[in-house]
Amino acid sequence: MSTFRFQALRKATDRKPVHVEELDRKSAIFGSNVFGDKAMRQFLTSEAYKAVKAAADGVKIDRKIADYIALGMKEWALSKGVTHYTHWFQPLTGTTAEKHDAFFETFPDGSDPVEHFGGSQLVQQEPDASSFPNGGIRNTFEARGYTAWDPTSPAFIFGTTLCIPTVFVSYTGEALDNKTPLLRALHAIDSAAIDVAKYFDKNVKRVTPTLGWEQEYFLVDTALANSRPDLLATGRTLLGHTAAKGQQLDDHYFGSIPTRVLTYMRDLENQCMLLGIPVKTRHNEVAPNQFELAPIFEETNLAVDHNSLLMDVMQKVAERHDFKVLFHEKPFKGVNGSGKHNNWSLATDTGINLLSPGKTPMSNLQFLTFFINTIKAVHDYEELLRASIASASNDHRLGANEAPPAIISVFIGQQLTKVLAELEGVSQGKLSPEEKTDLKLNVVGKLPDVLLDNTDRNRTSPFAFTGNKFEFRAVGSSANCAVSMTTLNTIVAKQLKDFKIEVDALIEKKDLKKDEAIFNVLREYIKQTKAILFEGDGYSDAWEKEAKKRGLSNHKTTPKALKAKVSQKAIDLFGEMGVMNHVEVESRYEIELEEYVKKIQIEGRVLGDIARNHVVPTAIRYQNVLIENVKGLKEIFGKDFEKIAKEQISLIKEISEHIEGINTKVEKMTEERKKANALTSTEKMADAYCDKVKPYFEEIRYHADKLELLVDDELWTLTKYRELLFTK
Repeated sequence: MSTFRFQALRKATDRKPVHVEELDRKSAIFGSNVFGDKAMRQFLTSEAYKAVKAAADGVKIDRKIADYIALGMKEWALSKGVTHYTHWFQPLTGTTAEKHDAFFETFPDGSDPVEHFGGSQLVQQEPDASSFPNGGIRNTFEARGYTAWDPTSPAFIFGTTLCIPTVFVSYTGEALDNKTPLLRALHAIDSAAIDVAKYFDKNVKRVTPTLGWEQEYFLVDTALANSRPDLLATGRTLLGHTAAKGQQLDDHYFGSIPTRVLTYMRDLENQCMLLGIPVKTRHNEVAPNQFELAPIFEETNLAVDHNSLLMDVMQKVAERHDFKVLFHEKPFKGVNGSGKHNNWSLATDTGINLLSPGKTPMSNLQFLTFFINTIKAVHDYEELLRASIASASNDHRLGANEAPPAIISVFIGQQLTKVLAELEGVSQGKLSPEEKTDLKLNVVGKLPDVLLDNTDRNRTSPFAFTGNKFEFRAVGSSANCAVSMTTLNTIVAKQLKDFKIEVDALIEKKDLKKDEAIFNVLREYIKQTKAILFEGDGYSDAWEKEAKKRGLSNHKTTPKALKAKVSQKAIDLFGEMGVMNHVEVESRYEIELEEYVKKIQIEGRVLGDIARNHVVPTAIRYQNVLIENVKGLKEIFGKDFEKIAKEQISLIKEISEHIEGINTKVEKMTEERKKANALTSTEKMADAYCDKVKPYFEEIRYHADKLELLVDDELWTLTKYRELLFTK
């Protein structure tokens, strides 16, 4: 088997960059394969075009109009060589799903076949709902589920297939996907934010949450990836000794991009441009063979669709370049993991970023209102926010090598901390003329100047304010952004709704002016949310102790973190905001626990297999070589052989100890797995896999990684870290 490793290395080192042609200027090809505004104007009737545009504001599309839209969409697709269509949706598997149907149709009377696509096929289809995770919403024999067109996200062409973004719901109406709750959350925050924004500008009619994700990933040559059973089955290396050189020299970050990688990136960007994904930034990340790309900010629903599509496109383009893309949050021990930083803000239809200071005290008071309300929302629902990014793979990343810790805190920088301290001193009730002047001129009025110097960043903060947006850094690279964005937008919507009630009460019952009422409520929020603000090192033991004193949660594992999702507080929140009912909330909890169990179960099986079928036989093979060597020395040197063969004998013993350690630990892990599998409660099973099975992973790895250093390199079958991370 060691020859397989060396063959893979030879293949990888012999690769030549794939030739990639620039299609045209990016601005010229952008959105060419998207049924966007330009295509709709050309292929739709005026009435159909207006109906699609109105749908973005929640206006229902009449079925007759849907026929005209479908006709135009079909003609546009056929003009580009498309043969099939699919409802493209995001089930609760974390990936995308699609079932392709041909436009082609025949008729019973024998007449000539035609390309057909009507309004009914556009608006709704019926995939098998029982084959997707549903958390108990549907029985296996209750297979009916529906995909329904989401007209707010444009259809696009991928290959020769017209892809129509859709929601996915059960026969009884519950959401079976990630998009439906997200759309509901976006509606909730739009409604709540409009009411608050009208305090400052009566012309605001819409508030749109924006999202800019940063996608981190590793690239490994296909041959090398195929030589590692653990990478193929789990997305991460379960064994492997840290390479002598890792990221300690800081020589990879923002360094010159390797030629093969750069051609891959160029090819990927071409495809993204055609699909209307506005990718803008590409660079080397901190760890060897780790990279990042990031787009221009978009409306959140579209941004989520684009990120889900991008991950699929990245894998397909990588195949052409003989690369394997690793989205796992921690594919390699000892170097940086990968995140998907979610940069979030709120924009009005009047062109204002509500999380960006303006040029007047009024616009700055608006900024402070949304800024402080967001902090309050995170403070009140920090456990739920932590639960939204929980997964078996992200557990490995949080708190390690530059990733934020499992403790949710908010970083705002020294300058804004001073501003909040000033606001905290506002007197209760009505403000004196002097106090109003001082606040507006010396505190609120100077915000833009203050923020000019607010350039410090805290890479250990999970939720940081970065100038005109909040960056949720704790989201994992393999995650669907919809889950965290649904939670964030829901908690902020709830907070803005409560804020409006409090302010209006002060205006009506206490006879305060609008500004006075706003200042009074914000002052109380500042006092109430001090526990969530943290400017220091999130990795330090001191912060862990301090966070505990402050009453902040520190759920380091997914089973513990997920419990917040089914708390009464969470169920009430999602129900009140119209995002999910209790059945939908509880089903997601069940699904995510099941996913956790299955991932750890698979990892345990793969680890046992590799340890016993790769590592142990290789170690024994080398041990036999040493034994033969010792026998030969004994024949030559007689009674003095023990002195001469001292090192070899010591090595034989050491190898035996590690082999015994592996076999013992694998057997114990297997027994614990059997016990866990016998449990009937998914919650108890997840706890058992977390607390009883998973701890053996590191113990088995310890012995295997020690053997990697002892065994002859020529015999070792598993491709090593130095080869996976530094083969370009």
